[in-house]
Order: sequence, then structure tokens, then C-alpha cells
Amino acid sequence: MTKKTSHIDPTPVLVSWSSGKDSAWAFYTLYKQPEHYTVRGVFTTVTKTFDRVSIHSTPSWVLKQQADKLGVPLYEIPIPYPCSNAQYEDVIRAFLKRVEALPEDLGAQHLAFGDLFLEDIRQYRENKLRGTGFTPIFPVWGRDTATLAREMIDSGVRAIVTALNPTMMPEEFAGRWFDFEFLADLPEGVDPLGENGEFHTCVVDGPMFSAPIKAKPGRIVKRGIASASNDEDDKIHAGNSSPTYVYADVVSLT
Repeated sequence: MTKKTSHIDPTPVLVSWSSGKDSAWAFYTLYKQPEHYTVRGVFTTVTKTFDRVSIHSTPSWVLKQQADKLGVPLYEIPIPYPCSNAQYEDVIRAFLKRVEALPEDLGAQHLAFGDLFLEDIRQYRENKLRGTGFTPIFPVWGRDTATLAREMIDSGVRAIVTALNPTMMPEEFAGRWFDFEFLADLPEGVDPLGENGEFHTCVVDGPMFSAPIKAKPGRIVKRGIASASNDEDDKIHAGNSSPTYVYADVVSLT
């Protein structure tokens, strides 16, 4: 008598791609589990006024190279500047409709996020996706950030600090490489992965890429963040709590 075995197809997933280390690691975590997940693409909000990834300020040319080296489709979600929470939610709803219209072999009903421990952000995502037919998943949720930061660097992740909040850490950290020296120099109280909004990064190499992106840190600038409203519910992208950030550009090596 032959024993029957059940076969469950891998869950299709689209990954929220900030261009930084946390989303890259969330992607990699899923990629390493092909028996459970198949990543069918990454999606990113892009502020068209600057042609850069929202919050992280990664240039679009780098974003496109990231997706190419991930080997998956890139879904850009354009947002205005400034952008209110209501506008943000409108464009996300429109994006979900785009996903619903994709061919069956390209679509997904699970969306992955690289959040680690901020309960309010996780609850925001869960609340906004409830009833939409899409399910959020959090591949790196609960990981110790100090341990994970070292694991990322050990794996070959190379990332540039492209944005930081100068009220939370010295502005001189903008434009530095996210490496062991960076971790050692962080002031006490700054999360090693910037999970509290201290800093953001752009990944240019790592085990999730087929090849490195030929890029380096560029010009440092300070820029105020305009807010289209005073939405208290804006947990994702408005910069109401810190009107000025320090940014490092990402430029080509060639």
C-alpha cells in the first residue's frame, strides 16, 4: 500500500521594497524558502517630484537596477509631494487593484513587509489590508536588531546610509556605509537597524542580488519634509515629527 503525501504549492508573495536593508532581508528570507514562498515581484512608492524612493531617497536608476538584480518585476507606485495620508492610502488602494488585475501566474494575495518590532506600523498595515483580499506577512518580525544587523553584514550586504533624522543621531553618519565600523560608532540608544526611524539605507550588494550595483555615496544635503496634512494617523510616510532630514545621494561608480 502506497502512503499518500500531500503537496502544497508555494505561496505567491509581493514584497514591499523600500530599497533598504530590512526589505532586502525580508525578500531574502522568503527567497531562501522556495518550498513555502515564491516571490513574484517587489513594489515601491516613488516620489515623482524627485524621482526617488519615498523616505529612503534612493534614485530611480538604482531602484531599477535593484529589481533587475533581484530578478523580479518592479511595481512603482507614484505618490505626490507633499503627500497626505489620505492620498497615500488612495494610491495604495489603486495599486491593489492593479495587482488583482494581473495574470494568475504573476499576481499574489500575500504582501510581505520588512517591519521588525514597531507594533503600531504592523497594526496599521494589518488594519488597512483587512477586507481587501490581501494578507500581510512579516518575514523578519521579532528578530533581535543587533544580531540581525551583524548577520546582514556577515552575509555580504552592502548598504549606504541615504537618510537620517538629525534629532536622533549625528548628521555625519549620512553617506556612510552600513558596516561593522558604522555599528561600533553608533551612539547609545540608536537602534542598529534604525528601526525607530533614526536612519534609512540603500542596498547595493548582498546575497539577494545576482550582481553588485556599481554605486557609491554622493553629495550630502539637508532637506525639509513638507506635509500635506496634520494626519495623526499617518504612520507610514509623513514626516511631521522631524521637519528636516539629512540625505546622501547615491551615484554611479562609472
